[in-house]
Amino acid sequence: MAGMTLASARKALEARKISAVELVEAHIGAVDSLDGQLNAFITTSFDRARAAARAADERIAKGEAGLLEGLPLGIKDLFCTEGVRTTAASNILRDFVPPYESTVTANLLKQGAVFLGKLNLDEFAMGSTNLTSAFGGVTNPWRREGSDAKLVPGGSSGGSAAAVAAGLVLGATGTDTGGSIRQPAAYCGVAGVKPTYGRCSRFGVIAFASSLDQAGPMARTLEDCALMLEAMAGFDPKDSTSVDRPVPRYTEALERGVRGLKVGIPKEYRVDGMPPEIDALWEQGIAWLREAGAEPVEVSLPHTKYGLPTYYIAALAEASSNLARYDGVRFGARVPGASLDALYEATRREGFGEEVRRRILMGTYVLSSGYYDAYYLRAQKVRTRIQHDFLAAFEKVDVLLTPTAPSAAFAWDEKPDDPVQVYLNDVFTVPASLAGAPALSLPAGLDRQGLPLGLQLIGRYFDEETLFAAGRVMEKAAGFTHRPAIVAEGLA
Repeated sequence: MAGMTLASARKALEARKISAVELVEAHIGAVDSLDGQLNAFITTSFDRARAAARAADERIAKGEAGLLEGLPLGIKDLFCTEGVRTTAASNILRDFVPPYESTVTANLLKQGAVFLGKLNLDEFAMGSTNLTSAFGGVTNPWRREGSDAKLVPGGSSGGSAAAVAAGLVLGATGTDTGGSIRQPAAYCGVAGVKPTYGRCSRFGVIAFASSLDQAGPMARTLEDCALMLEAMAGFDPKDSTSVDRPVPRYTEALERGVRGLKVGIPKEYRVDGMPPEIDALWEQGIAWLREAGAEPVEVSLPHTKYGLPTYYIAALAEASSNLARYDGVRFGARVPGASLDALYEATRREGFGEEVRRRILMGTYVLSSGYYDAYYLRAQKVRTRIQHDFLAAFEKVDVLLTPTAPSAAFAWDEKPDDPVQVYLNDVFTVPASLAGAPALSLPAGLDRQGLPLGLQLIGRYFDEETLFAAGRVMEKAAGFTHRPAIVAEGLA
């Protein structure tokens, strides 16, 4: 069953060429075989998956199959799953077993999806490498040609991207705060979609930055992402930021084409020092869309240069507020202390990793008396300007095309010591997150060392359909069928 996509597996199940039990067992075997090298899973739930597969086969036999009936998925360990440990990759939640289900995972279960387990991530989704997890870093299944150096899968949804790329699951959930679906998708050679803010419910998703966090699908193809997003999305009264709009049939938009569309090319994204092969791939993407009948148009997003500092003020301020509840009294594992203050200090010192502590401190600082106006309030004003830039651009064009990341995946031991340099990995993805606009990344080629590179499409609010149509044109043109060597080795 190697090489199957969600869509092809769905057709095989419908045609009774395979059973859900066989499909799930094959993927459990892949996890057993390969995950020791990747560390993509924090928790597996194989017994539950086997029971769900048997139930799926019964529904298929009765003609009662859901949209994702019997299809094995992985769930980023930021989504609460009833009765299954949910850690946010943090020691402070190491033993947390939720008594309730997140809305996104509940929606997937209603459509018959089978969960193989919970996928690794940067702690509390804070990172761009997936090396900040309390459960150990995730290894990208790709390797440079002629090298065995361990590469990062990107973050924070690195476990999701690695599991999909390695064929451990057919699809996975991710969350995107500043690029945490799109950047790891690019690093691992898979597709990932960040829908419009409010399209997918945040209920039951452990919060990092509430005004930015958005759930989305990750899979090998855009068709697979479209299937997952149809199942995941929808209005939820339990989430005050959920938007009450009908969920389109995204799969029906895939083959619409791009003839007559205008594609914006933001001039501010041509940053100094960008590798020539990233620029060349971007030009190739422009050519693919032009050949399919679209018209490239240069546009300006003048406040793009303020995107990263604005994001890291707004996001960390919200993180400081959201993570205040993990104090060993209200939530989180408790470490005793001689006084209440000592208990707080010991709990947070033991429970949070270095990057999370750094971000809490920075967020608390920008919210503190005397600095609120200078930093947080000003960042909110700039964020509004960034959103206005996108609105103005979309008066002229239908989608925007940019690179997803400024480089291919780098090695574990090449991670910069300066955290600000790590934050620069999100330079192309952060502006769309600040604006709340939908965006996707698709694999479009390999660099000179044989590593995947991604291109990003950004769309109008709640117009994911046009994103899927444009992305599908590029996906066909790219013909990206490469797989990491570990997959062939694991199946040999």
